[in-house]
Amino acid sequence: MARRTKEEALATRLQILDAAELCFHERGLSRTSMADIARAANISRGAVYWHFENKDQVFQALLDNRSLPLGELEAATRDPDEKDPLGHMHRLLTRLFQLSARDPGFRRLNEILLFRCEYTDATCGLGQFLPTAVRECHDIITQALANAVDKGQLPATLDLPAAARTLHACVSGLIREWLLLPDSHDLHQEAERLASTCLDMLRLSPALRRAP
Repeated sequence: MARRTKEEALATRLQILDAAELCFHERGLSRTSMADIARAANISRGAVYWHFENKDQVFQALLDNRSLPLGELEAATRDPDEKDPLGHMHRLLTRLFQLSARDPGFRRLNEILLFRCEYTDATCGLGQFLPTAVRECHDIITQALANAVDKGQLPATLDLPAAARTLHACVSGLIREWLLLPDSHDLHQEAERLASTCLDMLRLSPALRRAP
């Protein structure tokens, strides 16, 4: 019975996240309430609040849930025992582009982040959450690039903070542009080439070297 209850709770949690994703995508973050999520999930508001204290927690859980397919690759880029961190970085970026192009949920999440988040909304903490998330992302990328430098896959003089910011902006910009103009090119088909382009920039650009 306890196992069934745990499975039912997990199923309800996923039901809430699926409903929240659709609500956030359709209405925007600030115009979606916990009551809206409950109605979309066809459950009571009490059931939503049993799993999540507020909309911030729902959104964070949604981000965590959608990032799961990339977690193993991301961890491998920073593993000091990994012999090919840059190869895993290439696979990570390729998969990121492919999911953005072909996975409906992943695409919706990107559209929510880029186009449907009102960062001044007083009802949620995104104004603080997103800058913190970006800084954490920069730290993760910096660690991965440092690992690649240690393995001799990137120049020893690479300016790691600048390279991390540039790579993050490049990848985010490519996805954002494609979401605005999805008919301009086949993002899924070009995923590997775009990943190679991003990493070639780190390997070859003199502007990303530390000043002597």
